[in-house]
Amino acid sequence: MREFHAAQFDIAVIGAGHAGIEAALASARLGLRTVVFTINLDAVGNMPCNPAIGGTGKGHLVRELDALGGEMARAADECCIQYRLLNRGKGPAVWSLRAQADRRKYQERMKHTLERQENLTVRQGEAVEIRIRDGAVSEVVLSTGAVYSVRAVIIASGTYLNGRTLIGECVEASGPDGMHAANRLTDALVKLGLPLRRFKTGTPPRVNARSVDFDEMELQVGDESPPPFSFTTETPPVNRAVCWLTWTTEETKQIALDHLDRSPIYAGVIEGVGPRYCPSFETKVVRFPDKKRHQLFVEPMGLNTEELYVQGFSSSMPEEIQLEMLHSVPGLGRAEMTRPAYAIEYDCVDPTALYATLESKKIPGLYGAGQFNGSSGYEEAAVQGFMAGVNAAMKLLGKPPVVLSRSESYIGTLIDDLVTKGTEEPYRMMTSRSEYRLLLREDNADRRLTPIGHRIGLISDVRLQAVEEKYARVDAEIRRLTHTGVGPSAALSAFLAGKETADITDGCRLIDLLRRPGVHYEELSPFDPSRPALTLAEAEQVELNVKYEGYIRRQEKQVEDFRRMEGKALPVDLDYASIGGLRLEAREKLADLRPSDMGQASRISGVSPADIAVLMVYLSR
Repeated sequence: MREFHAAQFDIAVIGAGHAGIEAALASARLGLRTVVFTINLDAVGNMPCNPAIGGTGKGHLVRELDALGGEMARAADECCIQYRLLNRGKGPAVWSLRAQADRRKYQERMKHTLERQENLTVRQGEAVEIRIRDGAVSEVVLSTGAVYSVRAVIIASGTYLNGRTLIGECVEASGPDGMHAANRLTDALVKLGLPLRRFKTGTPPRVNARSVDFDEMELQVGDESPPPFSFTTETPPVNRAVCWLTWTTEETKQIALDHLDRSPIYAGVIEGVGPRYCPSFETKVVRFPDKKRHQLFVEPMGLNTEELYVQGFSSSMPEEIQLEMLHSVPGLGRAEMTRPAYAIEYDCVDPTALYATLESKKIPGLYGAGQFNGSSGYEEAAVQGFMAGVNAAMKLLGKPPVVLSRSESYIGTLIDDLVTKGTEEPYRMMTSRSEYRLLLREDNADRRLTPIGHRIGLISDVRLQAVEEKYARVDAEIRRLTHTGVGPSAALSAFLAGKETADITDGCRLIDLLRRPGVHYEELSPFDPSRPALTLAEAEQVELNVKYEGYIRRQEKQVEDFRRMEGKALPVDLDYASIGGLRLEAREKLADLRPSDMGQASRISGVSPADIAVLMVYLSR
């Protein structure tokens, strides 16, 4: 192939999925000349696995990304067709927004956003080589022979890297949705010395809505007054679609068991490690043999199509077995399958080979994001893409890197888990992964992270001021409730009796009434004539901060203790082999992973509290 010099850019992003989109937009908005390469421009922002944004833990990531200046939340609010706030019956730490997206509208919206962005060039083409000069990234080569001079590269390859799809005995070199795979880039990365591994994920079948009997399913409607994803969205979301719930049967289970020998998973054909929290249906029946049925969620792909996803039914079984299983499910007895489910294997990097900035420890200027880093999910990919784009830009601008801590964000938790602990399977964010769930709620992401987004340069002065004013009103109202009393009355007595809580005989502070279980801020308005006008979001902040004050203070104390240890920096060139008292495993792990501080060192598998104590003594000397 004859090569030619095509152009020169500061940053090249390989891949235009959810990670690549955020990486490219962040770097371009920070003033760096950026090019984003994608195998097919019609696949920008694709949603092959499910047509949804958010979910447990994932909704937190989307709102944090929005507070920092990312794009996903705004796009979701423009393109989503049904909203539900999950876990509302539990504490606010685990409330998570999830919304069904119009898949094609979301793709069009994201593609157009990239096309309109200043400093950003969108280019269809397959990257096949990344070249190094003087020990750092210098060029990206496309399959056509086009050579682009660059100073940094962000790999956001999704499931395309050496991709292979499997439907029973039908095994093809392919990316998602029939796109061709990026095979040659794998060879180039191996030559660069990056430690690659093989992961697997799956997609569910799609069916035609006109062939589905919805009377045999349970209707799932959206929430009556759902919150939006973006803090800047002023118009409340409108639910324009419904979903359905059905269950597999014992017949479905038996069909899968009878044909396990034809499943690539159990026939030994699949090499990659799959996600524990989103297994294929055949894995479910093997892993949970006593369970007679499994939930399936039937979700629309959009408003202008009849295709429905059958969520929870991913599989790599042969097509005819998939059909047989589908037809054993209530409501799907005559379903026409428009797309069979498939498993997809792909290459990714061992994320412990990356710094917390997501830059390669081996190759300066090379960054990873999304499924290339071993994670799963659109939301996990988007936040990593954003952070990689920001840090690549910061490095080229000669500015300090941006590394979020575990105590201030789920994004920090996600990246720290990946680069410190690594992952043996596709990593999925869950609220249980954070030690500080009550502090890191969805609702207060703007308070936590908008100042950081402003400091980066991706949040305007006007938006920062609006957030500061919002929380000034919240704090002022909590102070007012603390110093405002209410006297006994027949109306108040009746209200408290209805809440099954004790009556008051003397005066009582409003804040003490609000602290009582079952009593809500809005319900106290008849007894509080001096109440200021607050928005729903501000009123929610008042109530949550008052009701959970004790728990919040306890977690804030934990954060203080954490930061004291986290703040003790470890020299990059520290000779761990020379530190007496460290166990051999700890020396090897510390020397290999090179943690930046004591907090990160303490989370490395194989490094014990005793090893940390030895390190603390060594540093104090």
